[in-house]
Amino acid sequence: MGVIKRLRITAMIEGCSYLLLLFIAMPLKYMMDMPLAVRIVGSIHGALFMVVLFFILQAFLDKKIDFKMSVVVFVGAILPFGPFLIDKRLRDIEE
Repeated sequence: MGVIKRLRITAMIEGCSYLLLLFIAMPLKYMMDMPLAVRIVGSIHGALFMVVLFFILQAFLDKKIDFKMSVVVFVGAILPFGPFLIDKRLRDIEE
């Protein structure tokens, strides 16, 4: 499996974990007084985010993506729904 494919898959999983954190864990913490939800989902999301950063760096160093695309993918990983929006661009690079 190529680095772009790994990046795409990991970014999608990370994007889902971000949405879980924002729309499920955070409301549970603040509305239902369940801070453990944020601790668990936040830890998983943080680990996945670090893996995405690693794959961005690996793809850049392997010259699969240029610096501009690296920044686009990084910004996409920070924004809610970002990984889903940049997936097509990564898919086009992968092919």
